[in-house]
Amino acid sequence: MDAQSLSWVLVIAFTIVMLLGPIVIPLLHQLKFGQAIRAEGPARHQQKSGTPTMGGLMIIVSVVFTALRFSSSPTTDILLFAMVGFGVIGLLDDGIKVLRHRNLGLTALQKIILQVLVVVLFYLFLYFRGWHFELYLPGVHTALQLGPFYLVFLTFFMIGTANAVNITDGLDGLATGTTAIAFGAFAAMAWWESQWNVSVFAMSTVGALLGFLVYNRHPAKVFMGDTGSLALGGGLAAAAVLTRSEIWLALVGGIFVIEALSVIIQVISFQSFGRRVFKMSPLHHHFELVGWSEWRVVTTFWLFGLAMSLAALYLYVR
Repeated sequence: MDAQSLSWVLVIAFTIVMLLGPIVIPLLHQLKFGQAIRAEGPARHQQKSGTPTMGGLMIIVSVVFTALRFSSSPTTDILLFAMVGFGVIGLLDDGIKVLRHRNLGLTALQKIILQVLVVVLFYLFLYFRGWHFELYLPGVHTALQLGPFYLVFLTFFMIGTANAVNITDGLDGLATGTTAIAFGAFAAMAWWESQWNVSVFAMSTVGALLGFLVYNRHPAKVFMGDTGSLALGGGLAAAAVLTRSEIWLALVGGIFVIEALSVIIQVISFQSFGRRVFKMSPLHHHFELVGWSEWRVVTTFWLFGLAMSLAALYLYVR
């Protein structure tokens, strides 16, 4: 598949979301599927209360249609299963929040159980396809033979990635832009390795995210919700697995790693020493409370994510 064909993948996925927006957003308004804003967040976020959520459905529909249209294969099916599987968990979480008018949906235990179930099914798909459960180490041209222990790694890897993207989804356009950049990097990696199915899936997601960004940029007309953020995290992790680039995701998705670490550091510091390292976690809220505008935080994180992805691509092709 050449670059021109991939461009068409991006354009079609983008167009689908653009067409869905004027239909889905008013419908979410009508159904009163508005976002509940947590009281402990930055005060200025309260004005976002009631903004339609579950917009991630538009992203998922676009990716599924476009990926199957251009690349119907078992590999595509596995990638879409990961995205849709995590997306359904997010949809359940969002649904409970809006129906009960609160900021808490599924319990943490319920989320973990459902996410582990999706990961195990994903693992079984790979197993029955004769997948070699190896972890490739960049730069040393070797791989760790993990065998059945790969399931343990995969569980932490996929759930960690999905929830790191979910944590990053806290400002208008933040997760949308950073995941678009990360998926773009994996589209390029997959294309470089002639893994056309993965490249089409990743580029479909880039197009869908760019279309969603039109409605999600500040001030956002719609939020992706956990429906979108968990789906994107699951899909991103699956793309890394299928390209055997799990380690590279730490660099490509560096912004997600930092956001997740900021929460972990904050919790450990407060529980151990009674002190907060950041004014608020995740990290994007810290910069808000320092005095940065929301747009400045978002664009800075986008640029950082772009720099990390470009660095990863440069090292990857060397």
